Amino acid sequence: MSTQFGTAVIHPLTIYVFGFFALLTLITYWVTSRLIRANPDNFMGAYFGSMVVRLLLSVGLVLVFLYKGGAQERPGLWTFLGGFFILYFLFAGFEIWSVLSNLRPFSKQG
Repeated sequence: MSTQFGTAVIHPLTIYVFGFFALLTLITYWVTSRLIRANPDNFMGAYFGSMVVRLLLSVGLVLVFLYKGGAQERPGLWTFLGGFFILYFLFAGFEIWSVLSNLRPFSKQG
């Protein structure tokens, strides 16, 4: 039975995308914490810099998938992109939530 999403609702590469975002979150957290430790007044620059790096590497991942032949499998392309954007927004939401929950210590300096 063929569905509009292809043979699977979850793309086989979704677990690798999840690992990519988990590793990317750990790396950007580590870089941000190092930059804040070096200069505590530079929190906004470090945080927004890590968001730009996340965006560029994520777009790069999608472009690599498309370049390696992902655009040829039409139903699989939509399942990959759907899983990718769901994971992207979940990880971005987690980062925003963690910043908002830890915002009070930054505003008390002064």
